[in-house]
Amino acid sequence: MLFASAGFKVKLYDIEQRQVTYALDSIRKEMKLLEQSGSLKGSRGAEEQLSLISGCSDIREAVEGALHVQECVPENLELKKQLFAQLDGIVGDQVVLSSSSSCLLPTRLFSGLVHVKQCLVAHPVNPPYYVPLVELVPHPETAPATVDRTYALMRKIGQSPVRLTKEVDGFALNRLQYAIISEAWRLVEEGVVSPGDLDLVMSDGLGMRYAFIGPLETMHLNAEETVSCRRWRPVRHSQGGAEGKVPAGSTHLPVARTGGRGRDAADTAKDPPA
Repeated sequence: MLFASAGFKVKLYDIEQRQVTYALDSIRKEMKLLEQSGSLKGSRGAEEQLSLISGCSDIREAVEGALHVQECVPENLELKKQLFAQLDGIVGDQVVLSSSSSCLLPTRLFSGLVHVKQCLVAHPVNPPYYVPLVELVPHPETAPATVDRTYALMRKIGQSPVRLTKEVDGFALNRLQYAIISEAWRLVEEGVVSPGDLDLVMSDGLGMRYAFIGPLETMHLNAEETVSCRRWRPVRHSQGGAEGKVPAGSTHLPVARTGGRGRDAADTAKDPPA
């Protein structure tokens, strides 16, 4: 749906035609509802977007003329490897082969493929129509141009891609998420807070803040450059969280220019007093 909203032709593929038919019917219903509620993305109407989406049960037909393949099969390593091996024998040297995996490392998915330079993980966050983040995780042999192309494509369809410079278990989002979940369980198990109130801490507290500004930029705006690190270092070390660890480099964390919204000390120095 996101690709069609930006005007791209989309071909859905499944080994079972009935699954393709079911998916197309579901997409039609969803797009109509989105249009009725005024939530449909893109400048095109639902019918025009739907005309860009088709499906098939022939993998060669599915990838013919494709610029980007987004694999979305279940999170099963052997199944994904089997599919990418099949794609590897079909595609040419121009198409990007991308996995939606949320945790499987690119080295486990793509190593040994002829077209490994064209492969990467592009992990969308559910539901991607409403949550725009996409984690781009390259294989060590992925060509920089592959990452650049995928980054540009995700931006074009309205997503917010982030580049990981190397693979790591859990990527970035899930590592942060699991750290929060781990500490949440600890606080509840130790009787510090009830489950309901713990969820409120996130939904009505950190969640609302982090919807607009990340943790590093929050630190930076609280106190410019290394001032924040010096001011709050004792607290962070005493409240080290689930693992009891605070990175050694946290005494001098490079928080300036944290992404598209990041600002450095020179920027904040121009702000009027609060």
